[in-house]
Amino acid sequence: MAKDQASHLSLRRRCYLLLLLSFFSSFLFVCWSYFSNGCHTDVQIVVEADKRESNLLAFQAAWNSLQLPSGAPSRLLKLAVFVKKWPDKHHAGGLERHAMTLHRDLARRGHELHVFTSASTNVTSMKNLHFHLSKPTAAGYLDQATIWKQFQVENSTGRPFDVVHTESVGLMHFRARNLNNIAVSWHGIAYESIHSDIIQELLRAPQDNQSSILAERVTKVIEEIRFFPRYAHHVATSDHVGDVLKRIYMLPEERVHIILNGVDEGIFKPEASNLKLAFGIQESTSLILGIAGRLVKDKGHPLIFEALKQIFNESLKFKEDVVVLVAGDGPWGDRYKELGSNLRVLGPLDQAQLTKFYNVIDIFVNPTLRAQGLDHTLLEAMLVGKPLMATKLASITGSVVVSQEIGYMFSPTVDALKKALYDVWKDGRVTLQKKGQFARERALKLFTATKMTAAYERLFLCIAENTKVRNGYCTYRYN
Repeated sequence: MAKDQASHLSLRRRCYLLLLLSFFSSFLFVCWSYFSNGCHTDVQIVVEADKRESNLLAFQAAWNSLQLPSGAPSRLLKLAVFVKKWPDKHHAGGLERHAMTLHRDLARRGHELHVFTSASTNVTSMKNLHFHLSKPTAAGYLDQATIWKQFQVENSTGRPFDVVHTESVGLMHFRARNLNNIAVSWHGIAYESIHSDIIQELLRAPQDNQSSILAERVTKVIEEIRFFPRYAHHVATSDHVGDVLKRIYMLPEERVHIILNGVDEGIFKPEASNLKLAFGIQESTSLILGIAGRLVKDKGHPLIFEALKQIFNESLKFKEDVVVLVAGDGPWGDRYKELGSNLRVLGPLDQAQLTKFYNVIDIFVNPTLRAQGLDHTLLEAMLVGKPLMATKLASITGSVVVSQEIGYMFSPTVDALKKALYDVWKDGRVTLQKKGQFARERALKLFTATKMTAAYERLFLCIAENTKVRNGYCTYRYN
């Protein structure tokens, strides 16, 4: 018994001794820190001072959120731009519209741009914006041998290019691998497409054959992981793609930069005038839904067609209250006419008409099944002040509809889409207007052409910066 007590006492003494030694070690560390740094407050000042500057190439969030100078650039660049197609007036995908908006704005800011692209009906003369046209290949791609020769000729004329910018694989990786001043903007990568392929497979009719696209897509992802490092800098057009490029494609973080797509805020803005009659809509109409884009399968038109068809059969009140405007063209345009007179297909609209379209509707609906890039129609509607209803795809939920204050999200199934449509109808116009205000506020902070252009300009200035005489373009100073 006495032996056990002595052993227990010895254990307690050892515990006390360990606690005392731990406390004493901590005390010595605090003292060392105090005297080696002067005092605790000085350490805090140093930390705070470090926070006032950061290396832009290591900036992890979207560059659109930065407060960048809006005045004339302190250095004018000579830029080479490779884009598969310059947009036609009415038929333009998001990549082409992005290319035109961005590079026209950079030219207006005084930079000298040379665009290497295929022949287009919309190439207009503009100061500082020069086109080098070529005949596309049979597959519709840029002829790499021709554009490379054009590039080399211009690169040896006057002064060489400060920066090369390729929209996706406008300039292929085997040409880009020896350029250390190139930036590639990704408007869709194979890894994103896997989600779309899964959706398409789940929506496949039992009588249709199973596609082999999923297996092919994995191979494509592996190919991209292998050749993407040949580009010096990568621009992700959504937060999700930025994460994928760093985490899945394993690109160094300092070579991946997130710059969200932006659209012209001077064109897409709220209008006070009543435009409903121009679209044949009576004032008594309770709710107006808007859909815009290419009327094709992968944009989700079969999905919303079926959802609306079922709702119209289930609820006569919904059918009487709601008008659906569809802007765009494609094979599903004629199918929509089967749903009755309260669904109106407007055909393709130019930007001025599209702005009026957004101003008339109460909510913009995007049922896309294509999980690639950051859809411009969503951003256009937000800038006009409209809430959104969109498919739960990573780029949309991660960058655009980030909360219920902005709109509604749904899984790509008929039942989920029907529920979202019923929720919109029940919430009504007043609630939608409040959500639209939040949407516009977010769009003005992130999705304007001005914000996008300022971010690209700063990235290009940083890339072009002379490493021997640094002008601070790669450093961001917080206010």
